[in-house]
Amino acid sequence: MSDLVALYELVPAKEWLKNHRLSPNEIDCVIALKLKILDGKCKMNKLDKTLAAELYRECHTLKGDQLGDEMHALISCAGETPSQEMIEQIYETRVLAETRISRPVMKAFKARLRDTGLLPAKE
Repeated sequence: MSDLVALYELVPAKEWLKNHRLSPNEIDCVIALKLKILDGKCKMNKLDKTLAAELYRECHTLKGDQLGDEMHALISCAGETPSQEMIEQIYETRVLAETRISRPVMKAFKARLRDTGLLPAKE
């Protein structure tokens, strides 16, 4: 499926959030995912990263169960093209943040995004 076709079939994050409330644990996942995108370690394809970043933009003021204002401030400071020094700081912060989120919670979160049309289904 081409990125253009996939984008057409998916629901924009702002619309998606009107019908899908995020739990505090899922907000933690959104924050951790944005950190992973910023530090360059995210293995998602370009389209998925773009859509996940859009979701973060819509949630950037929300606090999770474990993550919140401090992480949002770091992400805001980093911008979209962080310096190498900032990438290293984001990496260290992200690794610690991910220890607070269980693997099953993150996997279930990503599956929910795919099952409900925010991210394309895996091929």
